[in-house]
Amino acid sequence: MTRKGRADRRLDLIAAAHRAIIRHGTEGVHLNHVAEEAGLTSGAVLYHYPRLSELLVDAHHAGMERFYEQRLKRIKGMRDPAEKLVVTVRSGLPHGPDDPDVRLLNELGGAAPRNRMYALLLTTLYDRQVSLYQSILDTGAALETFTLSGDSLLIARNLVALEDAYGYRITARHPVIGPQEAAELILDYARTATNHPLNSSH
Repeated sequence: MTRKGRADRRLDLIAAAHRAIIRHGTEGVHLNHVAEEAGLTSGAVLYHYPRLSELLVDAHHAGMERFYEQRLKRIKGMRDPAEKLVVTVRSGLPHGPDDPDVRLLNELGGAAPRNRMYALLLTTLYDRQVSLYQSILDTGAALETFTLSGDSLLIARNLVALEDAYGYRITARHPVIGPQEAAELILDYARTATNHPLNSSH
């Protein structure tokens, strides 16, 4: 098998593990579940990932990319801090109650108290999200686009906390809080914190 072939197979296994975790839970998924999702034997899975725990960590990490790396790429090249902030808020929420990436994060959160690696993954994601918001806020303040109501770190932490809280309500199928409503609720806080209207049409 070529090197590229091995890399592709590992990506396929990460995607299969992602599906298996959502179906069986982080702590309920077994090797045979991943093999079934991938259409392979358990031995074939072990050839590429001798330890199932390593595959599950890679699957969780891949699922997290959307909430930091992809958001960072999305705002790269934007000059207006207000536009950056609106786009970042909207891109941090579930697309709906069945959003697979968010369901994966929810599974990870449930297992984190009993698994140090999962706890570390979540902590790292949280810290990176906070740093993303803080960078936007600090840039906006330096450009005098924003007049911050308080410390940028505290505002950034609150924005991530609101993302998490409203994201949970969306996945829990709250009858009046969907992605659009949640974004507006978070932006309402952001407007107060930045003293900027933050046109939600961005």
